[in-house]
Amino acid sequence: MKNKIIVITGATGVLMRTIAIALSKQGYRIAILARDMEKAESLKIEIEHNGGEAYTFEADVLKKESLEKARLEMNSKMGTCDILINGAGGNHPLGTTSKPYLAAEDLDQNDAELKTFFDLETEGIQSVFDLNFLGTFLPTQVFAKDMVGKDGCSVLNISSLSADRSLTKIPAYSAAKAATSNFTQWLAVHFSKVGIRVNAVAPGFFLTTQNEKLLTQEDGTLTPRGEAIIANTPAGRFGKPEDLISAVNFLCDDASAFVTGIVIPVDGGFSAFSGV
Repeated sequence: MKNKIIVITGATGVLMRTIAIALSKQGYRIAILARDMEKAESLKIEIEHNGGEAYTFEADVLKKESLEKARLEMNSKMGTCDILINGAGGNHPLGTTSKPYLAAEDLDQNDAELKTFFDLETEGIQSVFDLNFLGTFLPTQVFAKDMVGKDGCSVLNISSLSADRSLTKIPAYSAAKAATSNFTQWLAVHFSKVGIRVNAVAPGFFLTTQNEKLLTQEDGTLTPRGEAIIANTPAGRFGKPEDLISAVNFLCDDASAFVTGIVIPVDGGFSAFSGV
């Protein structure tokens, strides 16, 4: 894997940070794209401390001109992209309902804190969809162009178990990740004649800074939603960031040279469990 360049978006988050460090230990050269350069530099230092090579580039995954600038800087310092990992994503409170189920009486309540489907704001829905779908689409447009005509190149998207099994309360996120999974398959076919593979991993429930308060209490015990998740996860626990490494390694490696257009669930069996 020496000298192969992996561009990673969203690398300052909990999951992608772990993946970036793991891939650097495999010998990949890491290009970190981020808006928060302080966090990006911290990751770069950790990678270098472990004997890896990393560079940081300021970029916003929703601004194509920003991505083009980062690409030019990266090409000058490192070379062209071999593998792109689209790890930027997340949810937004304005795209989330307060309750999992609508009750008729909810429509009669004059409660500003209660958000039903009918109260969801366009701004929140658009924000979630843009970050998760366009935040995958635009970096691929920019960086995959340099992969054409090279050997061993691929795109790896980060989908979610909610793409196939929509989760209560988060319609925008579930829909955006469903779009990401579909786009993965479409792009795998579209790029098939120029030798670029396109795959995705679909993480299950991992504790992150975004969902920790939703799933656990201050004393470390589970919230009702957290308990429901564990009850429907055959592995009986939340995922750890390290649980993603083997699937990502496989899809980045030439060992998966004949694998394209797939979405690998890494969810402790959640997507396989019917509840009984």
